[in-house]
Amino acid sequence: MRDSVSLAARTITTGPQVIQRKLPYMISFQLPDQRATKMLSISPIPAFSDNYIWHLERDGAHWVVDPGDAKPVFEALGDKPLGGILITHHHLDHTGGIAKLRERYACPVYGPGTIDGVTNPLAAGESYEILGLPMRVMDVPGHTLDHLALVLEEGTDNGTPQLHLFCGDTLFAAGCGRLFEGTPAQMHNSLAKLSALPPETRVYCAHEYTLANLRFAETAEPGNAAVKSRIATSQALRADNRPTLPSTIGEELATNPFLRCHIPAVARRAANHGANGANGDSDEVEVFARLRRWKDEF
Repeated sequence: MRDSVSLAARTITTGPQVIQRKLPYMISFQLPDQRATKMLSISPIPAFSDNYIWHLERDGAHWVVDPGDAKPVFEALGDKPLGGILITHHHLDHTGGIAKLRERYACPVYGPGTIDGVTNPLAAGESYEILGLPMRVMDVPGHTLDHLALVLEEGTDNGTPQLHLFCGDTLFAAGCGRLFEGTPAQMHNSLAKLSALPPETRVYCAHEYTLANLRFAETAEPGNAAVKSRIATSQALRADNRPTLPSTIGEELATNPFLRCHIPAVARRAANHGANGANGDSDEVEVFARLRRWKDEF
């Protein structure tokens, strides 16, 4: 199967079929599932100032991920029913729409069992079926202690599954979430789990923070040409009022400083900014902690 992305139009080409959304902020990925002829479409629904509620559609069924507000979901669905909700963690900008959506659609809610409104608690390490596709649950504490990452697996005609990662506020494009509840060691370990996914894995985080994160990435690793290229690409997308997401694990490994704590240049920059001056501690967790403190002040 051949996939291509046109930067100017953000058009997705899959074989002979071209899918293009004209609405602001709306993009859609549609790929054939080898196990069935049904197509999966994933589109961002903008919410608040910078949130994305991810809208999944397959064979006429609709699900959403992290609906912090019900109104934009109502508007996106129109008269179509909502089949279910996926939740990554308990923060209100990810859960605030659950009650109103449940009131209208009476749909199941899958997520951490500690969250009010979750009807189907998810267990890390387990697999579930969503929209007729397998979904794996990963435990990724750090931003919050209950944070989960959801990996949806889609078959392709070349036999290699396409993975779709819904990572909430753990991994961002060129960044990561603040440590509200967890420790640097927990977050570093969580990011290591995500970065071990195949490089082609598509990353659907929950905020449009890319340009701000890339400004920090360029400061943390000024010699990284891939960061400079990604800045130009992301600026062009935002100038056209389009999302910079999804990214891929491969793109994050090349440009995200929080996944590059093992790179000597990044470790040196983090050490120079830290309280110990130029003490170049090579421990990756310490490098991560220094980067995260630096980003908090950036």
